[in-house]
Amino acid sequence: MRFIDEVRYSLKGRNNFNTLIYINLIVFGLIVLAKVVCFLFGISNFDLVLLLAVPADIDTLIRKPWTIITYMFTHASFLHILFNLLVFFWFGKLFLQFLSQRQLLGVYILGGLSGAMFYIAAYNLIPAFSIASLVSIALGASASVMAIVIAVATLVPNQAVYMLFFGRVKLKYLAIAIVILDLISIPIDNAGGHIAHLGGALIGFVFIKYYRKGTDITIWISRFLNGLKEFFKPSKEIKVTYKNKNKKQNNRPENDMEYNARKKAEQDEIDKILEKIAQSGYSSLSKTEKEKLFNQSKNN
Repeated sequence: MRFIDEVRYSLKGRNNFNTLIYINLIVFGLIVLAKVVCFLFGISNFDLVLLLAVPADIDTLIRKPWTIITYMFTHASFLHILFNLLVFFWFGKLFLQFLSQRQLLGVYILGGLSGAMFYIAAYNLIPAFSIASLVSIALGASASVMAIVIAVATLVPNQAVYMLFFGRVKLKYLAIAIVILDLISIPIDNAGGHIAHLGGALIGFVFIKYYRKGTDITIWISRFLNGLKEFFKPSKEIKVTYKNKNKKQNNRPENDMEYNARKKAEQDEIDKILEKIAQSGYSSLSKTEKEKLFNQSKNN
């Protein structure tokens, strides 16, 4: 029950760190389940990964615009998601020692978007990828995680972390090593992934540089998500009721006109009391006036 409550609490947006982990795990679970179902029923023309991964081909991307977002939560293998979530767990916790849950979500999404843009631009503009761009896809949280890693390393460059076989290493050296490794790995293997990592790294660096100047470049992500939440929130049926304690005319409830007239008269009286306070102070009020002001404050 405690785990279920924690998941429910996180998915309400109160803990973005846990929410991001759960979304990645849920999407991976759906991918595995889809593979099992396709195998059991002999379905060979459906692959959920292809539906969620971002394509390099512009024409395909236009038909699948949602993949700009979904790819950063999509993993095709257990080792892939395990590595990404482990790094996210370590550096996400470190990120939250200095910054907020809202900023964590913003950097994650901006890092993923930047990684996708770098990947798509490279595969459509660089001649070496011209043929591969027709069939290439990108998936995984790596660019988003990279943004968080570089953001932390830029914010607290001299913070040391313990690494197996290397001992204590300052974050600035770790960040430099990761970026160099991605650069030199482009012609070797998984070029699109390494290019996406660089896009995510750039966002992490830029975020902290602007943050130190007093500008939070992730704020629009929060506003956009809050707007979506309000837009899709089911509207409640409006029901107008009136509190008519001892406010009956001829033993019947007030109609709208009578109610509005009474409320206006009450407000006029409160305005006069407030004006009296402004001129002579609260002590100048009579006991009746003080009671009216008190009752009005309770109703508001």
